[in-house]
Amino acid sequence: MSAQHHCARVNGHCNRCDSPVPFAFTMAFQPIVDVSQREIIYYEALVRGPNGESAFSILEQVTQDLMYRFDQACRIKAIELASELGMQEKLSINFLPNAVYEPRACMQATLETAHRIGWPIERLNFEITETERVTDRGHLRRIIESYREMGVTTSLDDFGNGYANLDLLTDLQPDSLKLDRDLVMTCNSDKRRQAILRSLVALASTLGIPLIAEGVETREESRCLVELGIPMQQGYYFSYPNLEALTEIDHAKYD
Repeated sequence: MSAQHHCARVNGHCNRCDSPVPFAFTMAFQPIVDVSQREIIYYEALVRGPNGESAFSILEQVTQDLMYRFDQACRIKAIELASELGMQEKLSINFLPNAVYEPRACMQATLETAHRIGWPIERLNFEITETERVTDRGHLRRIIESYREMGVTTSLDDFGNGYANLDLLTDLQPDSLKLDRDLVMTCNSDKRRQAILRSLVALASTLGIPLIAEGVETREESRCLVELGIPMQQGYYFSYPNLEALTEIDHAKYD
């Protein structure tokens, strides 16, 4: 979708994005850790129902007409909750690139919220999801470049789950790549996955893009990833997403 020419923001107001969504939702937070540094470096904000209902139960209510409003509402909710919880780490928020018309205009509500509550812009990261649905590579590149100019970092989510996903690196320079769970699972005992991961570590190093392994569920997977050169990790092994709460560090997970 080529969306950059259809922004509806006029005089600081957007008819598509500024109205509230017609259902309640909240956020759960899951840590992203650096095993080598034994610390939490990010929290990813994950949408949930107000009583902890699944992300799917919320997302199935998001129609095409509500997509832009919902994207903006998620950004604002995540920042407000992170601030209320006293989060000191970087906050990572998912977004659909097809829900962004013009990068700078679509960031205004986010920047205004951050300014209002005193959240540093440099502690915001946006995870680009559903990249397989992007048909306008130029639009996606403009989003990444515009966010970088504003001091906001970006990640490509679910990296390595298909050729089109890998092919994005011919055009894009995100600040990090999040490796898909399918590459991580049983990597400690799967020589083929280990070979692929080594290749991706070399590729990412050449391009200057750090890797984050998603879906780490066992100590063995975590240790294998560290040995392969991927100390930044996320998954149930470290913590399940916590509804409107942050995670206490369990130092035993890093031993």
